[in-house]
Amino acid sequence: VISNEKVGPSIASDMTREACWAVFFSLLAMALYILIRFRNIAFSVGALCAVAFTAFLVIGFYGLYGMFPFSMEIDQNFIAAILTVIGYQVNDTVVVFDRVRETRSLYPKQDPMVTFNHALNSTLARTTMTSLSTLLVLVVIFVLGGETIRSFVFAMSLGVIFGTLASLFIAAPVAYTMAARQAKKAESK
Repeated sequence: VISNEKVGPSIASDMTREACWAVFFSLLAMALYILIRFRNIAFSVGALCAVAFTAFLVIGFYGLYGMFPFSMEIDQNFIAAILTVIGYQVNDTVVVFDRVRETRSLYPKQDPMVTFNHALNSTLARTTMTSLSTLLVLVVIFVLGGETIRSFVFAMSLGVIFGTLASLFIAAPVAYTMAARQAKKAESK
C-alpha cells in the first residue's frame, strides 16, 4: 500500500462546496479583470467560454475513471490542477487579446477579422512554444514523479493542451463574434 486516505462524508461535502466557490470566485475575478483591462464585454465572454471548455474537458477525462492505469480521483490535487489550468489558460488568452488591442490601436480602420487574424498569427509561435515547453516538463514529471502527483500532472497536461487550443480557437473567435455584433448594433442605431 503506497498511500491510504479516508475522507468522511461531511468533509467531502465541505471540500466540494469550497472547491465550487473557489472556482466561481476565480472565474468572476478573471472576467472582471479582463473587462477592466480590455473595456469590452466581448473579451470577457470569449475568455469565459474558453475557460469553461478547458475545465469541462479536463473534468470529462476524469469521468473516465478506471480507464487509465493510475488514480484519477477528484481530490484537493485535482482542484488545485483545475485552478492552475484556469490561470494558465487565462494568461494565454490575455496574450492573444493584448495583441488584438495592440493591432487595433495601430490600425484602427482595419477590418476586425483581419485584426483578430493578425493577432492570432503573431502569437501562434509564442503560444505553441510556451505550451510545448510546459508540456515537456509535465510529461517528465508524470513519468518520473511519484504516484501521488501523477493525477495532478495528468490534469495539468490535459489543461495545457486544451487550454492552448481554447485560447486560439474558442476565446478569440467568440470575442470577435461578439465584438462584430456590438459594432453592428452601434451602426444600426
